Amino acid sequence: MSILNPNQSYTFSKIFELKPEVDEFVAEFGYSFTRKKLKLSKYQGELDRLQELNDRLEEILPYVSLTTEISRREILISRVVTELIHYTHANLKIEYQLKVSEQLQGYLDYLLHTENNFIVIEAKNEDLMNGFTQLTAELIALDQW
Repeated sequence: MSILNPNQSYTFSKIFELKPEVDEFVAEFGYSFTRKKLKLSKYQGELDRLQELNDRLEEILPYVSLTTEISRREILISRVVTELIHYTHANLKIEYQLKVSEQLQGYLDYLLHTENNFIVIEAKNEDLMNGFTQLTAELIALDQW
């Protein structure tokens, strides 16, 4: 049984609304999904601005409502992303449009990229599991792009 109708157009956000199981969704595109703990390398430079970021966020959070996705993007995520740029010198694209096919298209909330690496950040207000499925669709689209 197919999750996506091959005669219908889908955006990344529409895939989020479908709420498919991530393993079943990726299988439609010939991918597999495995849950496992990642062992990532640690940043070797000095993280000299993180305490300042933390202090600024703690100062303003009592005064800000974070009930919407846009408020979380503006107040939390964008501040962390700008710090990532400081440390990585990555290029940033916000609301980056990507269309690979009628089933894999839409906007990436944040795309940070260097010559050899990239990070995709998908902002969500809640429902992180379906947000992860949406992010998976975005990563499949980037792989096929």
